[in-house]
Amino acid sequence: MSNPDERQETAGQAAAAPEWSVFAGPRDYGPALRDMECRVEAILARQAPEAIWLLEHRPVLTAGTSADPAELRDPGGLPVYRVGRGGRYTWHGPGQRVVYVMLDLNRRRRDVRLLVRALEAWVAAALGELGVEASPRDGRVGLWVDRSADKGPGREDKIAALGIRLRRWVSYHGISINVAPDLVEFERILPCGIDDPRYGVTSLAELGTCASMADLDAALKATFNRTVGLLLPRGPR
Repeated sequence: MSNPDERQETAGQAAAAPEWSVFAGPRDYGPALRDMECRVEAILARQAPEAIWLLEHRPVLTAGTSADPAELRDPGGLPVYRVGRGGRYTWHGPGQRVVYVMLDLNRRRRDVRLLVRALEAWVAAALGELGVEASPRDGRVGLWVDRSADKGPGREDKIAALGIRLRRWVSYHGISINVAPDLVEFERILPCGIDDPRYGVTSLAELGTCASMADLDAALKATFNRTVGLLLPRGPR
């Protein structure tokens, strides 16, 4: 996935983990997935540090391990990838920040639930930096925003999705956060498998923030250590 537009935020394999990279321009999903899997193998072989990749994808639909084909409403010719991450169907495309999180739980803590909780806390803290209050909900994956003030009692919208896979205790796949995508694209699927008019999808732009992709990236970097770093501190392997 390396290219002239890539910006390495932490140089050298000897640097403190994780290594952050921001990729400019939308990326095809297939090559990005292959690159991510190669990086996981390099982490396992201790040939590369942990990594966090920040990118956008060209329009694509992906299906997690819990995806029901009935939830794929209108692919509209978009490629559909069945992948081994947790979760159901999701859409990726321009305006959505995808965060691939490759952490070595062998050097942190072998606890999948704690990893998910740490990632949820991280996204909530980052969005909080941008003035958006979002949090997880029991029985519903991802981060949700209360919309009762403007949409009516009980209304909530999803702003971020989580889907993780582990390979010998190294995580990959990760998080998607809606900055300013075309929310109509989510009508191609049944998000989260929830067919309930009270629950929808939102974005930073729809919520009226002026936050850019770069603003979100900065917030993610600023909050990583006090969330993931605190809940899953890195130690010797």
